[in-house]
Amino acid sequence: MSHGVHPDRPATAPRDPAPTAAGVLAGLDDDQRAAVVAPAGPLCILAGAGTGKTRAITHRIAHRVLTGEVRPQHVLAVTFTARAAGEMRDRLRGLGAGGVQARTFHAAAMRQLRFFAPRLLGGRELPEVLTSKARLINQAAAAARVRAESTLRRDLATEIEWAKASLVEPDEYPAAAARAGRDTPVAPESMVRVYQAYEQVKQAAGVIDFEDLLRFTVWAVEEHPDVADQVRAQYRHFVVDEYQDVNPVQQRLLAAWLGGRDDLTVVGDASQTIYSFTGASADHLIGFPRRYPGATVVRLTRDYRSTPQVVALANQVIGQARGAQARLRLELTGQRAPGPAPTIRSFPDEAAEAAAVAARCAELVAAGTPSSEIAVLFRTNAQSAAYEEALTDARVPYQVQGSARFFDRPEVRQAMVALRAATRAVEPGTPLRVAVTDALAATGWAADSPPPGGAGRERWEALAALVRLAADFRPAPGEDGAEPTAADALAGFHAELTRRAAAQHAPAVAGVTLASLHSAKGLEWDVVFLVGLVEGTLPVGFARTDEQIEEERRLLYVGITRAREQLWLSWPQARSDGGRPRRPSRFLPASAATATPATGPARAERSSGPRRRRGTLVLCRICGATLSEATDRKLGRCGDCPSDLDEELYERLVSWRAEVASQQRIPAYVVFTDATLAALAELRPDAAETLVQIPGIGARKLGLYGKAVLALIDGAEADQAVSMV
Repeated sequence: MSHGVHPDRPATAPRDPAPTAAGVLAGLDDDQRAAVVAPAGPLCILAGAGTGKTRAITHRIAHRVLTGEVRPQHVLAVTFTARAAGEMRDRLRGLGAGGVQARTFHAAAMRQLRFFAPRLLGGRELPEVLTSKARLINQAAAAARVRAESTLRRDLATEIEWAKASLVEPDEYPAAAARAGRDTPVAPESMVRVYQAYEQVKQAAGVIDFEDLLRFTVWAVEEHPDVADQVRAQYRHFVVDEYQDVNPVQQRLLAAWLGGRDDLTVVGDASQTIYSFTGASADHLIGFPRRYPGATVVRLTRDYRSTPQVVALANQVIGQARGAQARLRLELTGQRAPGPAPTIRSFPDEAAEAAAVAARCAELVAAGTPSSEIAVLFRTNAQSAAYEEALTDARVPYQVQGSARFFDRPEVRQAMVALRAATRAVEPGTPLRVAVTDALAATGWAADSPPPGGAGRERWEALAALVRLAADFRPAPGEDGAEPTAADALAGFHAELTRRAAAQHAPAVAGVTLASLHSAKGLEWDVVFLVGLVEGTLPVGFARTDEQIEEERRLLYVGITRAREQLWLSWPQARSDGGRPRRPSRFLPASAATATPATGPARAERSSGPRRRRGTLVLCRICGATLSEATDRKLGRCGDCPSDLDEELYERLVSWRAEVASQQRIPAYVVFTDATLAALAELRPDAAETLVQIPGIGARKLGLYGKAVLALIDGAEADQAVSMV
């Protein structure tokens, strides 16, 4: 037996070639390349959605590092989320610029203040930073004689955050709020008292808040020359991502860091300015050429994210924009292959809209679209509940964006503890995925038993995401290149999770994402549903000024540009059955106002199934009432109308589905949902043309399972029908 080198395997694994400046330029389009090689000095990159802005700025930094123009430790790249900063650091490491600091404004300020605090505070450490204002706001409201329940306390906190981010002191608040058109939560005079009291109780408690971090860093650099000299010696080249979202205190901190220098790259898109309520302003982006005469301006307009059909609708919506931001709008050009035209639909009411969206999500998942590549986006968080319920009824997993960060979730923290403990007890030779699955079982998780309900399913999916990470993880080899032991592999995996937790790099959880338009910023999916697009919701009812209306338009633009391939826009004609009529959003194409109400393709009536009227409403086949619930519409009858379900047939259908799902290694609901099986057992269709009239059974399902289902209805046993698939 030969012990030589395997003919298909090199003696040593080839190493990736070291990054080069020329390599960094490879694959860039002309506009991206212009941004990357622009001379030192002020550079403004106007980057439309999906045009590769992160690619442009990371390649610019790496190109400057690799050509020796800058040293990585002298670069500070600033962004707005820990996730974006982590992604930027990862990309820079891969491009050969691993020493660059990429941080949020707050993280950069925190690091500097902690370092300088003993010098600035007479030997004392930086005070504790508040993670929640709730307790102090409660005390401040009481001291200011303002009765504040929980919702008002949150609004008071938001208003204080806006004032501090806008560099507005308590006595300046009434005039500043009036100029900004703020819808104040209490009378301005009362707000002044609460703001003053908050600052007093905060000082008495010896703590600071996140806004103080930025304000104190500004003070440290502006008022202490020794601090300024040290900071400016360390950081000589600055990059700011999402520059349209900078607020006044962040802009002042940036100016303090620069100290009159101009080696600054900013990237932004005025058409994505959607956070003015926090104090963010696109004025800094718009005014960049005036602040830095002779600045280089590069426009990125080639959209690599979305199909031309999605891009065309985005251009159409933002093309109607007015105001200062509209002067910098970009006409995008789609670079992907053509896709389907966006779907625009109206529905009788919100329940019908949610049911139709959930049914379409189920169809997409059954057809092979990963649920994590689908998003349902809405204007207000209150709209989430209808979609959580509808998706639960349709047996479609989902996650709500904006809940606890992945590695902060209690079940994930518990899993990390279990994984660390398992490294001491794992059996030799255990595959990593098996070891992780066994460790999670100790927390009560079962690989093949996802629980019902949104919260339970969300917890299960979070731990399932860890198992998927384990399947993709490649542990480092042991000594002398030997295969790592099971314990070493598990320890390496735990270390990788710890690293991701520190960088806030969460794995994608399998589930349809439910998110507000604001929280969807910076994300993207293959399929996006934009729902509830009516006047009073988008634009929201309290948007009254021209500036507020235009920001609502930009919100829709942001939502549209989240979609890569398929886009659905819909609106309910009433909040509930028989409710007050509603009008579609003014931002939608004019054709939306005359869109035919739809719950799906119109189908012919038949006496044994649901009766349909005008191809839109579904009526109970027993009593004739209008059906709005997804399950009732599928069954073709009201939930409290008599059922004629064939229980024996239903049991055979359930047994057949379980076997098919096992053979195909897919969840049972992907074959057919319980509601679909119940509809089959009630309606007992006897031909293909009647089978497809049941919601949830389209042409694809008919081709896959139609023959077997008809055989079961005709009396075949479950095991006989399995062989027909």
